[in-house]
Amino acid sequence: MLRKLRIEAKLTQKRLAELVGVSQAHIAKIEQGKVDPRLSTVNKILQVLTEGKEKKCRDLMTRGVLFARPEDSVLKVSEIMVRHAISQMPVIDGHKVVGTITEESIIRKLGLNIANEKVKNVMDPPLPIVSEETSIDAIRPLLERRQGVLVAKGKKVIGIITRSDLLKTIG
Repeated sequence: MLRKLRIEAKLTQKRLAELVGVSQAHIAKIEQGKVDPRLSTVNKILQVLTEGKEKKCRDLMTRGVLFARPEDSVLKVSEIMVRHAISQMPVIDGHKVVGTITEESIIRKLGLNIANEKVKNVMDPPLPIVSEETSIDAIRPLLERRQGVLVAKGKKVIGIITRSDLLKTIG
């Protein structure tokens, strides 16, 4: 079983041994069933073999995020949302995310002159921002309460993950 996991992880015995901190010969003996490894060694091997399998936000995010500005009109933003088939846009002021405009936030304010209203008067609080290294499992609770999460590399937003993106992970 260890051999199968190691091969699936595209690791040689030598490389796995280096990552675990044991000799290549020890890995070979474990794979052949000639030694009974300590529990700490087994745990370290499993950690090395499974850490690359966990999907990260960078693997699922949509790149090329479209942003709105606080002074944009709701009409302009709604046209962009329809044209690109998106349900929300982060609102930025300079390089700082200051809010989110969603289909829901626009519909809540539907009425006279909504088209000319400024985004800053209609927007909701900003979406949560997570690192590109964050696991998909870690953002599930956020997506139960919010329509999306922004993905950042350092301080720069590089992607977005929505509820519909999360549905793509089923199966």
